[in-house]
Formats: sequence, structure tokens, C-alpha cells
Amino acid sequence: MDNKQKYYITTAIAYTSRKPHIGNTYEIVLTDALARYKRLQGYDVFFLTGTDEHGQKIEEYAKNAGISPKEYVDKVSTEIKDICNLLNTSYDKFIRTTDEYHEKSVQKIFKKLYDKGDIYKSEYTGMYCTPCESFWTESQLTDGKCPDCGREVKPAKEEAYFFKLSKYQKRLEQFLEDNPDFIYPEARKKEMVNNFIKPGIQDLCVSRTSFKWGIPVTFDDKHVIYVWIDALSNYITALGYTPDGKSELFDKYWPADVHIIGKDILRFHTIYWPILLMALDLPLPKQIFGHPWLLFGKDKMSKSRGNTIYADDLVKLIGVDAVRYYLLSEMPYTSDGSITYESVFELYNADLANTLGNLVNRTVAMSKKYFGGKIMPPAKSDDIDNDLISTALDAVGKVNKYMSEYRVSDALDAVLSIARRCNKYIDETAPWVLAKDEANNERLGTVLYNLLEGIRFTAVLLLPFMPHTAEEILKQINCDISDYDSLKEFGKLNPGDYVGEAKPLFGRLDSEKLLEEIAEKQKEIEAQNKAKSEIEGIAKIGIEDFAKIDLRVAQITGCEPVKKAKKLLKLTVDDSVSVRTVASGIAKYYTPEELIGRKIILVSNLKPATLCGVESQGMILACDAENETVKVVFADDMPTGAKIR
Repeated sequence: MDNKQKYYITTAIAYTSRKPHIGNTYEIVLTDALARYKRLQGYDVFFLTGTDEHGQKIEEYAKNAGISPKEYVDKVSTEIKDICNLLNTSYDKFIRTTDEYHEKSVQKIFKKLYDKGDIYKSEYTGMYCTPCESFWTESQLTDGKCPDCGREVKPAKEEAYFFKLSKYQKRLEQFLEDNPDFIYPEARKKEMVNNFIKPGIQDLCVSRTSFKWGIPVTFDDKHVIYVWIDALSNYITALGYTPDGKSELFDKYWPADVHIIGKDILRFHTIYWPILLMALDLPLPKQIFGHPWLLFGKDKMSKSRGNTIYADDLVKLIGVDAVRYYLLSEMPYTSDGSITYESVFELYNADLANTLGNLVNRTVAMSKKYFGGKIMPPAKSDDIDNDLISTALDAVGKVNKYMSEYRVSDALDAVLSIARRCNKYIDETAPWVLAKDEANNERLGTVLYNLLEGIRFTAVLLLPFMPHTAEEILKQINCDISDYDSLKEFGKLNPGDYVGEAKPLFGRLDSEKLLEEIAEKQKEIEAQNKAKSEIEGIAKIGIEDFAKIDLRVAQITGCEPVKKAKKLLKLTVDDSVSVRTVASGIAKYYTPEELIGRKIILVSNLKPATLCGVESQGMILACDAENETVKVVFADDMPTGAKIR
């Protein structure tokens, strides 16, 4: 066991802002497939995932939810972990950046870098993007907005500690030259070098004072350690690393063989992280693989756009392995992938129900029908048999090549190529015709043996991608020969054994019916959201927007109906600065006599508008009341002209 070659693989840790959508969960399934494949090959694998739980954004989300930041991240981290478990991912450790051991290690890392002179105190003046938790200079902005997410940025100025990235620029450049495959694929490497390294690496802000939800700096409690030293260090703290001394786990598995990350955080992993490790005198990971995004149609998934699909909802419709299959087979190597309900159902029926499920079901059924389930010994092969055999053997080499290059969709296609070839083989050999003449029994037995062995190859190679399905296939052909080495030659099935019971793997979906149900459900959600928006107010404004509204106490000195409009009353109001006319739609609820002399709250800086011939120079505040009535907000005990703040 100890002489196995080690393999340490990680995902980026998921940010605990909200429940992840299907696009966010692609990464954990991708990494799981790679980890399972390495285990199948006999590697001693350590697979790390987890959650990133500190920062200003979390503090704000928690405040809006009316709970503490810890309560907030506990809830979201649990949701993220539940989805990892639901999708049958085989992680060895799930780290949370609020884990006590991680926080203490990060504090020691920060102190070591400070003592070494690689961290210094200064002041940051720049533009800050809260969603990305990133500072930018004016020149780095794109059309005045965050270059990463395209959102608004705000001027920020605060005392901060900085990490001397610039000190390590030449060393990083040399490392990348000496290790050309460190950033993978090649296109991502060119992007990092040309856009971020060659123009000059700027020192990095690594502490904040404007919020408290973070790991405190031990020697300066005004500051909390800023996101990247905290989050990136998880890859070593999870193995027990501290600057005081390494652990057995760390000594065994570090450096990481690969960090699997989204292309949007490539800069942090290929510039900040290597330099941080250099400053700590630690080896660098062997490779960083930046995968593309999974889009809804052609758009990036977003809750605000209403185009979000969640993994648990999709699992309820098609099952865990079908979700895994879609994610792994439909994601291109370098360009963004796409998901729609239509494409999910189409692929399910074509590949899983027709190609794979139908193959297994009818092969096992024919074995039962023609030989009572007994596996017959194969006779001499002819050209058709040899073509099937070479397809299976070639697929093993292709899968190995593609998986080593993270071309997971190509690898999965190579696995399915065996099933497709088996289906063609059935058409070519026509077992039902052979079965009509006992003289063909030897040939029929050979055909069914080759089909069952082709199915075994398919199942063993499917173990990393669709583990439950692969195990079910092996159970149906009653085979426990599932090790990787068994794929070196075709013909490991034991003649004389009996197949198991044929059970449908994937029932065909009624796509049209499912899409109609989804559309109906979406309409219900939209109606609920609309009702909620009407209650809560769909537009959120900042304090600066509210400050633009001038609200004043004014007295109604005159009131009369508007002849051309049954709903309007013409009010004359005095706010101690001026006397003006206001048209208000309250005639149904008040008479002029009830209003004259009363004090109301006036929106005094509203642009004038003409209503039924009356120039209205403001608006009075009123509220909806029971029985679909309206009540004016009176302010009789307040002085005329008083400003509402």
C-alpha cells in the first residue's frame, strides 16, 4: 500500500455566498472523475475540496439575512457539502476556512511572511469591487467597471498590509520558462503571461480594516487577513502544514499534482499562489488546470437572470449518474460548455437509454434466452470480432491519454465508443438469426461472449465517470473482474459463469412532457417572485440615492376636486418655503373637508407633472391599507417645513 505512487488533486474551494448552481458543481464532478481514474490505475490519491468562508461579501449577506456570519456560512457550507455528496464525489477531505486549525496556520503564515519582510504596512487607495473582493487601479478597470465581473466599483482608501509580489517576478518568470506545462492548457498560460506577468506584477493587498469577518492579524488586531492568503493556503493547511513544522500527510502528498480551478481564478493560482509558496520556501504544485465555464445556453448562469439550474433538481429528474454523464461529456476542453433542459434530455435518451442501457439489457436478455444465462466459451475470431476487440483495447489507451490531458469529455466519448461498436456488432452478427439453427450455437456463443466482454470493458472504464451505473452493469453480467489491469487483454470473462438479472439502466424520458412540467413550474416561480417583488420592492437603492429625495412636512391650506378626474384632489400645500399645488389620487378615500388644515409629508423635489390639466408640483406620502383602501401619512404634531431624514 505504501509503495503506491501518490497523487494529490484539489478543487478550488467554493465561496459560501449562496447555494451553488449546476455550473458551479461541474468542477467537483470533473475532479472526482480524475481522482477516481487515478485510483482505478492504482495510485494513492488524496482528493481535497471545501469552502471559502471569509470576506466582506459574506459579512454583508449575513447582515441582510439577520444572522451572524458564522451561522450564514455554516448553512451554505452544508448545502455545498450536501451537493458534493449527492453527486457521489469521493473527496478525502472537506476543508472549511473557518476550521480552527486552518485559521491558526494562516495566522502563522502571515506572521512568517511579515517577519521575513515580504509583508509590509501601507495605505491602499483605489477602486474596490465587493463581489470579487478585489482592489483595482483606474487603469485596470474595463469601461469604469471591474475587469473580472463587470460590476460597479467604488473608491476605497484604507490602511492595509501588502505582500511583495513584485520581489518574486523574475523568479516566477524563470519558473514558468523552466516548467512550460505548469499552466494548462497552453492558451491559459499565454493569457496569464501576456496580460498579467509581463506588464509587471503589482504588490498585493493582503489585509483589510473595513470589515471584521476574517482571520485576525495576530500582531495588529485592527486588520483581518484578506482573502487570497487565507483561501489559497487551504491546499497546504488541509495536509497539516504550519510554518512551525510539517506533518506526515504534508510530507507524503505535497506538492499537489494538480489544482483544478475555473478559468476566472487562474490569475490568483498562477501568480499569487506560486509566489506565496516561494516566499514560504515550499515546492510549487506540478500543474494548474483552468477549465472553462458551463453556461445556460449561451449565457453565464445567474440567479438574477432566472436561468439557473441546480444539481439536486436535475438529479430528481434524471438521476445522479445521468447528471454526471452530462456534465463530463458535454464540457469542451477549452471553450465554454452549455446546458439546457432540452439538451440534457436529448443526450440522456440518445447515449444512456439507447446506446448504453439498451445494449446491456438486450445482451443479458439474449444470454438468458439462448443459453439460460450461461457464458459460453468463445471460438475462433473472425474480422468482425477482431474489429470489436480492437475497439475495446484501443479505447483503454485513448482514455488514458485523454485523462492525462484533462480531456474528460473526449475520454468519456472513447468509453462510449465501445458500446456503440457493440450495438453495431449486434446488427452485423444478428444473434436472433443465428439462434434459429443449432448448428450456429458455437458462433452464437462467441458473439454473446464478445458482447459481454465488450460490456465489461465499458463498465470498468465507466467507473470513474458513472460509478453506480458501472457497478450495476458489472452486477448484471455477474462479473467482479473490474481492476484496471484486466483491460490489458480482451477475454477475462470466465466461460461457464452465469449472467445476473437484466434490469433497465435508463428508462427513456418523455422529453416533451418533462419540458412542459418545467415550463409550468417556472411560471409558478416567476409569479411568486413577481408577487414578492411587489411586496418588497424590486429596486434596491443605496443611501446616496435615498439622500436625493427631499421629504418635508407641509400643511394643506386648500383642497378641491378635479372636475375632469373622479380620483384626483387638487391640494394646496405650504412647506414654509413655498406654496404649491399637488394632484393626489385620494378622492375616493377623503373629502376636502377632512384634509384642509392637516399636515402631510411632501416629496418636495419631484419634477412637476401635469395631471388632467393640473400642474402637480410634488407628491404626498400615503400607504395601502386593509380592504384595498389608502391612508394618507399625517404629520400633525410636526412643525411645518421640518425635513424628514
